[in-house]
Amino acid sequence: MQRIITQSIRSSCPRLRGVPLNVREFANSPTLYKKTDKAKKISASASEPEESSNVPSEDPFDLSQLHNGIATAVARLKDDLSKLRAGGRFNTAVLESLRVQLSKDSKDSVKLGDLAQVVPKGGRMVTLLAAEEDHLKPLTSAIVSSNLSLTPQPDPHNALQLNIPIPPPTKESRDKNVQAAKQAFEKAGSVVRDSRGAMHKRLQDMQKKKLARPDDVRKAHDQMEKVTEQGQKEVKDAFEGAKKTLEQS
Repeated sequence: MQRIITQSIRSSCPRLRGVPLNVREFANSPTLYKKTDKAKKISASASEPEESSNVPSEDPFDLSQLHNGIATAVARLKDDLSKLRAGGRFNTAVLESLRVQLSKDSKDSVKLGDLAQVVPKGGRMVTLLAAEEDHLKPLTSAIVSSNLSLTPQPDPHNALQLNIPIPPPTKESRDKNVQAAKQAFEKAGSVVRDSRGAMHKRLQDMQKKKLARPDDVRKAHDQMEKVTEQGQKEVKDAFEGAKKTLEQS
């Protein structure tokens, strides 16, 4: 039946008279090309967000770099100030952060806090509980050679324990601590200034390359100065508070 229909169609169409019955003609469909082009466009558009995500932000009001720099400076300053002796009390973190050289033949060192437990006993005494008896000598050497002016003493009842008397603060020790606090303050202030300088340079580059409107750059610059001023104030307040406590201890 199909053959009869095919012969009938071929007889009515002169173009098909010389074509064998078992041969089919296939035409290229424009629709297929359109679908392919559309698929390519979809694929290209899907990859565009990934490329644009790698482009750095050109927003002049993005002050995250400045905020991060100030936050880092303040955090380090407070950490340095907390390690100073205040109010006649000794901060055990100072001992725990000391580096201990277990062998004279090696330059490798370990934090004291990883080798022993530092326990405040009240008054002016701190005890140190070592994990191994072989660590007592290098622990003692690290404490004596530090600038803490401490002299560990073996405990008569515990072979793994060192007793460390804390001397009362003197004018010399107070002045020394205040000087150390001042150095930490100056270091923090320098970090804030460097962060402000990096932000200022970024705004200048944006203005030269015309990546932002001049009015937006001026406004961003004003915001930068306000953030910097607040950061400098936070650094100064932390130092002044610690200095007052150290001088009264």
